[in-house]
Amino acid sequence: MTRTPLMAGNWKMNLDHLEAISLVQKLAVTLNDLKHDFSKTEAAVIVPFTDIRSVQTLVDAEELQIAYGAQDVSIHDSGAYTGEISTGMLTKLGCTYVVVGHSERREYHGESNELVGKKAKKVLDAGMTPIMCCGEALEVRKEGKQVEFVLDQIEKMLAGLSAEEVAKSVIAYEPIWAIGTGEVATPEDAQEVCGAIRTKIGELYDDATAESVRIQYGGSVKSSNVKDIMAQPDVDGALVGGASLDAEEFAKIVTFKA
Repeated sequence: MTRTPLMAGNWKMNLDHLEAISLVQKLAVTLNDLKHDFSKTEAAVIVPFTDIRSVQTLVDAEELQIAYGAQDVSIHDSGAYTGEISTGMLTKLGCTYVVVGHSERREYHGESNELVGKKAKKVLDAGMTPIMCCGEALEVRKEGKQVEFVLDQIEKMLAGLSAEEVAKSVIAYEPIWAIGTGEVATPEDAQEVCGAIRTKIGELYDDATAESVRIQYGGSVKSSNVKDIMAQPDVDGALVGGASLDAEEFAKIVTFKA
């Protein structure tokens, strides 16, 4: 099975709605200049909630093929949950993807694997695609327990999902020690864990599910290292942080095969 790579730029808490419009316009122009084939590699921007409507308007007006999504979501549909955003709000804004369980959400907001799984389920029920994040801290890597640690995350996150739901999902392996640090896992490091994730999904479900799910690598991905990372058989894209705030750099990452 051929899995279409997904390059998703996570803007985190950066760019207001006017800056968002400017960046997406520049990204679209640059990808067009590079003659990018979106059927070969998907491009998506994962933007702050305040930017989504502006990005939606631009994408719809100019019929752009760039997908977009949100950085988090609530497990609640509505009600007295100040500051929360529901899946219904995101679907009305045309979101395709929703990141759940990013390491920063886990660290700063105490999100558990079980909560991440519930969020992923809500996203799937709403017809969107969750990007479920997992990854180990430096101390776990130093102990050589990265595979064991990540597979435990995977098993707990996926516990409430069916094989069909998992096949529709995206999993992003982001070693925490490589996020925003300039450090990057070697292609072999990325393959070790991404390959283990795919094997684990095969054990939890079946081979067809394991072959369908897309597994991204994230953590200081740049145009200078993306080709080697993407050459790995079980890496199906990248969740890109800081480099996605530069339209030209992100376009080079998206068009890594060019």
